[in-house]
Amino acid sequence: MRKTVRDESRITASSGNVFTDLGFNDAEAQVLALRADLMAQVEQTIKARRLTQVSAAKVLGVSQSRVSDLTRGKVEKFSLDMLVTFAAKLGKPAKIELAA
Repeated sequence: MRKTVRDESRITASSGNVFTDLGFNDAEAQVLALRADLMAQVEQTIKARRLTQVSAAKVLGVSQSRVSDLTRGKVEKFSLDMLVTFAAKLGKPAKIELAA
């Protein structure tokens, strides 16, 4: 039997928001992108301070397993409100600006 070679060289330009590219409506895609970005920044702050998951949990006021979810990128488990609260507890208050 002969195998056919698939042409996978087709490239589609990104819209700039992966969630829009995945088919989410604009409003939902913006919230998901904000959550993902804020989550990454919170995780970077935890790493920069060299906090263990246990010590980060104490600072954030959550269980160690919640910090584990954060470090594993489980965006669906965190609301935007919760991530803003985490940022504030780490001394990095979040700020949202409307585009011009």
